[in-house]
Amino acid sequence: MRVVTWNVNSLRARLPRLEELLTQHQPDVVLLQETKVSAEQFPHEELGALGYHAAESSSGQWTGVAILARTDLPITDATTQLFGNPVPSEARWVEATVDGIRFASVYVVNGRSLDHEMYFVKLEFLEAMAARAGDLKGSGPMIISGDMNVCPRDIDVWNPEAMVGHTHTSAPERKGLQAILDQGDLVDAHVQRYGEDAQQFTWWDYRAGMFHKNQGLRIDLHMVSRELAGQIADVRILRDLRKGSKPSDHAPLELELTR
Repeated sequence: MRVVTWNVNSLRARLPRLEELLTQHQPDVVLLQETKVSAEQFPHEELGALGYHAAESSSGQWTGVAILARTDLPITDATTQLFGNPVPSEARWVEATVDGIRFASVYVVNGRSLDHEMYFVKLEFLEAMAARAGDLKGSGPMIISGDMNVCPRDIDVWNPEAMVGHTHTSAPERKGLQAILDQGDLVDAHVQRYGEDAQQFTWWDYRAGMFHKNQGLRIDLHMVSRELAGQIADVRILRDLRKGSKPSDHAPLELELTR
């Protein structure tokens, strides 16, 4: 099974690149973030023509998440509810079951700055995720994937010193992310596959040639239940989709399972 998570940074702008992903890589499941469309604008028809269907949570131009699956794989028990979510009106969480795995696609609050009210909203959101992961633990295999807006370790930042005093690397954010792993008995698929010392970025600023200099952050994660950990065959960045015409600032992150 191939599972991709991708902050697409606008489905309307990136639909040709999504088509490229689906036709060239043929993933079984795709978890999207920042779709930036209303429910009425979500491209169900276009996806159907490509052999995929979707469960989505859409709220307009700023957020939006979705779970795509091949049309021969039913999507069941979809929900956008996340108990304790401090921003329930924002489309940041959708979960559903596909091929016996409970998937969640998540777009974590950015936080803006350490003294901004949205930083504390972000910490609450991470707490809600951890509680949900704990609720799901033991009920079957699960994968929580998406744009976490947190770099788990210093090695996940091209210049850790430059991030001191900023969001994405603060101790409370990292503690909140670790709580999701701990309460859900999940593993970070990248670390599971490559070990603690491997560096792999998923986001690069559009400015100053950051992608070509490989000066990025690892903020997109696959968090996989321990019962699936032994089935992780690979975790790879689909770099070609960060190149070319109108790329997102995130590269798709593919998880390959042996199941």
